[in-house]
Amino acid sequence: MIDLTIDGAVAQVSLNAPEKLNALDETALDALSAAYADAEASGARALVITGEGRAFCAGRDISAVDPRDDDVLGYLDGLVTPLLRRMAAFPAPTFAAAQGACLGVGLGLLIATDVVYVADSAKIGSPFAALGATLDSGGHSLFADRLGMHRTLDLIYTGQLMSGAEAVASGLFSRVIPADELRQQTMDAATRAASGPTTAFVASKRLLARQRDEKLSLWQSIELENAEQTALCDTDDYREGFAAFQEKRKPTFRGA
Repeated sequence: MIDLTIDGAVAQVSLNAPEKLNALDETALDALSAAYADAEASGARALVITGEGRAFCAGRDISAVDPRDDDVLGYLDGLVTPLLRRMAAFPAPTFAAAQGACLGVGLGLLIATDVVYVADSAKIGSPFAALGATLDSGGHSLFADRLGMHRTLDLIYTGQLMSGAEAVASGLFSRVIPADELRQQTMDAATRAASGPTTAFVASKRLLARQRDEKLSLWQSIELENAEQTALCDTDDYREGFAAFQEKRKPTFRGA
């Protein structure tokens, strides 16, 4: 169900069960986590996650779940949350190309990705009222942060799904792209990022995560920026960037 390909410096992880809208069971979650570990071990300098077929990921595969004997905590705490942590901490820029259903765990995969491009066909929201369940995988945090409490509860209570264009206009994700161009444009963006100063990119990723999680003040954020910039001064990419600017040529970054 999970395919990993490495093309130069870019890793592509594909959810490949289109017949069930790429819904994820325990086995698929383990395989997805392993794919990210393998991509990291490969030294990839950017990663793209995609879903085959008409959906990115419809969430958890509940086709064989008995609600009277469902280890929800084991599924979420034991499998989903560790996967999302691994994805968010991937040591290179990450991109997602999402179409169709992006629900539940599928939404969580997008939240754990640095840059998310969506087709207008994307369906994003919280349809879980129909199951007597609630939004999970970080959805409350994303929606409340970007949409506010009232709009978040409106989506939860009504089960209304947002299109890709609505999600981008609301500030949930990066940009909306025509469906027939979505994957190629996402791969192009990842390829450009992979040729850039990826050590500096990861420093920004780390800084923004701390700013979000620790609710840093302006001055705390500036202090952290200063520390990250100082650390970057010792990298080859930093020296190459300065040399290329002074010599009026294009820099060649190596992510080191």
